[in-house]
Amino acid sequence: MEGNHYMNYVIREMHPYEYPLLDDFLYEAIFQPDETNLAPRSIIERPELQIYIRNFGNEKDDYCFCAEVDKKIVGAVWVRNIHGYGSVDAFTPEFSISLYKNYRGFGIGTALMRKMLDYLKQQGYQRASLAVQKDNYAVKMYQKVGFRIVDENEQEYIMIYSMQ
Repeated sequence: MEGNHYMNYVIREMHPYEYPLLDDFLYEAIFQPDETNLAPRSIIERPELQIYIRNFGNEKDDYCFCAEVDKKIVGAVWVRNIHGYGSVDAFTPEFSISLYKNYRGFGIGTALMRKMLDYLKQQGYQRASLAVQKDNYAVKMYQKVGFRIVDENEQEYIMIYSMQ
């Protein structure tokens, strides 16, 4: 392959002792279009963001996979059944996903999404949801794996993946 379009990565379940890394990935998941004016890392302490990670692993719908490159965790996808930005009902887990910037664009995010969707299917879930800022490049990736827009507000699309 020409150029730098390939990266060797492994996708696996994240171990509970690695869950503290979700702090980093939650911060990375915040869409910040202006690289010159980034939100402080303390933003993740806000209650509406903490619900995505606080006590992760203690709820029955908490699942997480991560991507490793050279034994370093570089990305994560996790779901929870919460009243988050992308919440649609009491039965549908909501996706969060992020990768460190240097690891974007290699298909790792797509692979993480597919892994989690396959897992949720096996667990008997009917669907999954997420919220994404309208101008986030990830919208296309979500559509590529099968999410569709079902609702929107001023800033975000609410997207659903149906397992059928």
